[in-house]
Amino acid sequence: MELRHLRYFVAVAEEGSLTVAAERRLFTAQPSLSRQLRDLELEVGAQLFIRSSRGVELTPAGRAFLDHARRALQAAAEAVAAARRAARPPKPSFSVGFLTGQEVEWLRHVTHVLRPQLRDIDFRVSSDFSPDIGEAIQRGDIDLGFCRLEPHPDVIYKVIAHEPILVFLPRDHPLAACSAIDVRDIDPTSFVGYSDTPHILRGIVDRYFRDRGVAMSPAQFLDGIATGISLVASTGGVTLLPAYVEPLLPRSVVCRPLTGNAPVIEVAAGYRGDNPSPVLRFFLDHIDQLIASRAGEAVSI
Repeated sequence: MELRHLRYFVAVAEEGSLTVAAERRLFTAQPSLSRQLRDLELEVGAQLFIRSSRGVELTPAGRAFLDHARRALQAAAEAVAAARRAARPPKPSFSVGFLTGQEVEWLRHVTHVLRPQLRDIDFRVSSDFSPDIGEAIQRGDIDLGFCRLEPHPDVIYKVIAHEPILVFLPRDHPLAACSAIDVRDIDPTSFVGYSDTPHILRGIVDRYFRDRGVAMSPAQFLDGIATGISLVASTGGVTLLPAYVEPLLPRSVVCRPLTGNAPVIEVAAGYRGDNPSPVLRFFLDHIDQLIASRAGEAVSI
């Protein structure tokens, strides 16, 4: 009995037709397939199929044989995969986590810096809330994280950009006609506030409001950019978010700058100092290239 016999048997059992299995899955002639199945039945010593003009059905012996045939094919495939993995030493992995939405801004710059390394590494990308990115760096689950300055004892941060915080509001909102918005003109009850998750953004905005004697009375609270955009679009509310959110907006939502000295929020690349990854060392040696590339792009825009 050969593996091809098992493949033929499983294909016919799953298709319920010699013709369909031969033409669409096995790419062989039906008479040849029929001979292979007869040879298999002779070797097994039991009839596996009941043949009729409407197709084929499994006998009780065939149903018992099917599960074992599938497991045998799976085991053979795993054996081949294991041999190939052994023949090719695994690539070192390098994982990067982004504050959700920041991958739109920064991933292309990261891959540009790492271009000499990409062919030789297993490059992995994920996105999450900023506190979760900080924790993942601390645990060693990711090598590099783009997030806020989350307080973790073993994480080192390199500030790579300062983003302005903008006003986000519905396109048909009266304030959308303004080229810039005074925060004191925002209806306090329409403001979409922040949950505990974006705590750094919340702290910056709260200080900005206090400095200007503004008190908001939010009834809705966002925990991430997707929630914030949805709440603005669905409730007609207004909120403050970093500028990187702008490319992600639906047509119904727009953003405007704040008047005067608007607040900014830092974007940082975080990593553990004891991470021995040579790819991380290479990235850190070239991080100024990443900062300059993003800054030049921002100026040109």
